[in-house]
Amino acid sequence: MKIIILAGGKGTRLWPLSREKHAKQFLKLVDQKTLLEATYERVLKLASAGDIVTITNKDYYFYVKDICEKFSSALAKNIICEPVGRNTAPAIALGIQFILDKLHAGQGESVFIFPSDQVIKPMEKFIAYMRKAAAAAEKGYLVTLGIKPTKPETGYGYIKTGKSLGDCNVCEKFTEKPNLPTAKKYLASKKFLWNAGIFAFRIDAFLSQLKILQPQIYKNISKGYDRAVARFNEMPSISVDYAVMEKAKNVAVVNMDVFWTDLGSWDSFYEMGKKDEDGNALIGHVYTVGTKNSLVFSNKRMVTTVGMDDTIVVETDDAVLVASRGKTQDVKKLLDELKKSDAEELNEHTESHRPWGTYKVLEKSPRYKIKKIMVKPKETLSLQLHHHRSEHWVVIKGTAEVTVGKKTFYVHEGESTFVPKSTTHRLANPGNVPLEIIEVQNGESVVESDIVRFKDKYKR
Repeated sequence: MKIIILAGGKGTRLWPLSREKHAKQFLKLVDQKTLLEATYERVLKLASAGDIVTITNKDYYFYVKDICEKFSSALAKNIICEPVGRNTAPAIALGIQFILDKLHAGQGESVFIFPSDQVIKPMEKFIAYMRKAAAAAEKGYLVTLGIKPTKPETGYGYIKTGKSLGDCNVCEKFTEKPNLPTAKKYLASKKFLWNAGIFAFRIDAFLSQLKILQPQIYKNISKGYDRAVARFNEMPSISVDYAVMEKAKNVAVVNMDVFWTDLGSWDSFYEMGKKDEDGNALIGHVYTVGTKNSLVFSNKRMVTTVGMDDTIVVETDDAVLVASRGKTQDVKKLLDELKKSDAEELNEHTESHRPWGTYKVLEKSPRYKIKKIMVKPKETLSLQLHHHRSEHWVVIKGTAEVTVGKKTFYVHEGESTFVPKSTTHRLANPGNVPLEIIEVQNGESVVESDIVRFKDKYKR
């Protein structure tokens, strides 16, 4: 058995906590673990690390790699970066060709497809359902996993079940997100399941349908993985549901009676959260008076509410969301407005992750910026220069190896150094503990794009 994890999605409906460059699968939203970590914990019960392939994009590669290495170096070896975003059908097809070419699997191998942003409990029941799906896949079915609905949800797709096949049913049809009256009919009929976006199939069964239904995708991958990567931008952008599952004739569905959510909105986050006696889910440094049936999420600062009902409040360093419960699917419309104004808050947090560590913007103005920088042990930033700013560095923890011009020297805790404008420089951490510095930038421009790189181990 092989497994493909889809970890390239943006998940921006959880804005402002989730951003374009820091998606929800990398947020510690459940039990102090990222959703991607929780996904690996589940799938490692089904397959060994070397049989798991993760598909992401270049912006997320080092997030994924860091999480993989917490589990196994073998897990980190099988990371695919899509050259461009093309939705789930091309991504899955590329992953399958990787499994054939690089992992040397046979056409009869079974493959599971899992999203990276779901919460599923309990583990034991999840594993039992996956075994049922694997058995159906071995018989040649393209298997999808459905969730027994608990309410008339309009934010999920639905699957209509047909005749019984033993541990699964014939899948009669897929339905996109319905309106509320239709969702109520689906719930009452007891024939519809929520679409969990989890799939299982034999490689040969999937490829035979792909060849018929999506000949362009099939043609691109059939000439080998490396060629498929090189010509990935020629792929159509289409989901695997539309491309294959909704059109194929041999589709079966396994009904999972488990707790499941894809945390697709703040409403689903509220529903998952532990409530107080007033029906509030309160997270972080929060105080409420006369507030009921609300989610109040504090990421850093104290958040207080008075006299609020059915409300969502989410605070981060640089943005606050306030919305009515039941309306948070419309966060997507809000983000469309932010795109029009080119808002920085759409893309990154004040804390940004880089392959060498992190930096956090503490203060900024048009002519200066103050950052706290953390460099991981044995890591090195690129050799670079800035045309429009100088930099002062103060070491607050660890020892920095600093190159300025032709000189390389050490700066210890409590010491500082200066990097003049238009001078090549490099910062490295030679030690075994994280290096922390305060950086003060000053000049006519302090934007991140004012970087000229000469040598970079991360090939940026």
